[in-house]
Amino acid sequence: MESADAVKQHVYEQFIRFLHVYESFSDTEIDHFLSIAERERIENFPHNITAVHVIDCIGRHEPINSTAIAGKMELSKASITKIGGKLLADGLVERMQLNDNKKESYFRLTPQGKKIFDLHERIHANEAERLHRFLDKYSAVEMKIIGSFLKDYSAEMELRISGGTAKR
Repeated sequence: MESADAVKQHVYEQFIRFLHVYESFSDTEIDHFLSIAERERIENFPHNITAVHVIDCIGRHEPINSTAIAGKMELSKASITKIGGKLLADGLVERMQLNDNKKESYFRLTPQGKKIFDLHERIHANEAERLHRFLDKYSAVEMKIIGSFLKDYSAEMELRISGGTAKR
């Protein structure tokens, strides 16, 4: 039987391999989005998949503020503030205030942001179906462990990125 340290080392090695493969996949994925966006004449398409997912979150819940986006996406508010600023500068989202709350800013999609939202929704549905087929080979218990690992390690990585302000 393998020692716990040997199993941890194996997990680490597989995780590093996953990161390398995923980085290549992410480059391909964003290139795929960009090629479709270009074909459909969608301008200012973000070159960062997380920014596309922020657009998706805004499109599904608008009007929505940074705190709510961070909560729904399980990212830090600092990450959302940074991405939101870039999306504002690119003309993909706009800030607004609700009549009953002049203190707080909310995001909503511009017409250009809506085009990206619609494209993402189409492509995301195909990818979700593909992942669901892949996960069919795992039991419910195994998928729960996989989900727990991904959630916990994502929080750990975000904590490192944000310098200690990640949500736990």
